Amino acid sequence: MAKTHSILLGFTFLMISAFSFAQELKVEGYFLQDSAKLGEKVPYVLKATYGKGYNIIFPDSTYDFSPFVFHEKQTFISSTKEGLTLDSAVYYVANFSLDPVLKFSLPVYEILKYDSITYYADEADLALKLMINPLPEQLSFQDNNVYQPIDTDFNYPLLIGVLVAVLILAAVLFFFFGKPIQKKWQLWLEKRKYKRFLLRWEKAEASFSNNPDTDNADELLGLWKTYMEHLKAKPFREWTTLEISDFLENKEIIKDFREIEMIIYAGKEGKDIGQACQNLKGICAETYQQKITQKDERK
Repeated sequence: MAKTHSILLGFTFLMISAFSFAQELKVEGYFLQDSAKLGEKVPYVLKATYGKGYNIIFPDSTYDFSPFVFHEKQTFISSTKEGLTLDSAVYYVANFSLDPVLKFSLPVYEILKYDSITYYADEADLALKLMINPLPEQLSFQDNNVYQPIDTDFNYPLLIGVLVAVLILAAVLFFFFGKPIQKKWQLWLEKRKYKRFLLRWEKAEASFSNNPDTDNADELLGLWKTYMEHLKAKPFREWTTLEISDFLENKEIIKDFREIEMIIYAGKEGKDIGQACQNLKGICAETYQQKITQKDERK
């Protein structure tokens, strides 16, 4: 009877031990590939299997993954089967070491009330995959006598120096020759304006001679007053005929204006419109000559 009791106690102890062993926390870690290139992102799988009563956590991005560099972490929902729970995560790391083979292992932490227990997975190996082919014993070179153009950098300091020199030269020239050049420029502009006036006057005079109506007469007198206003810098377009005559000290101009104004105000054609147009044109030419002569004398 005592022997039977001893056998039952031994069997009970073995069952309790086996159940306790089945409830222990097991950690497994491995790479999904056996080799990788330098800097290549490699997945590392970390698994933990445990029974009831465990409170575990996996490493996060703050963990020191040396000699690897951490990229990202992918987690999965826990699964429980027959009283055992499986947690898993995939860590993507990269190797920048030139060692032929690196060993790597991540832990799983069991959180207790006042402390924690660390469980490490077995070390997993990752070999370095070299991309450079070994050099041959004898190097072969290919002859090439074709000219190969080489791009050269733009010489910005030289450009800046040239621009500074040009600015200095321009400043010197302007200091010594600025006024004569400016006067020449103004004289050229004045001659250009006079040529444009003559072209417009001849066109307006031809239209007025062919069709002496109010619009053409007004166009002709307006053109004359505008150009004289430019030459004399006086308000010719606002003045009356008498005021213009007094300013120019030319009484004959009253007659010329009236030859044209008769069409505007009376609707009648004057006796000598052509001569009146020539006289007004001559006054512009004479005033223009006086202006450019004064500019030449000021040099």
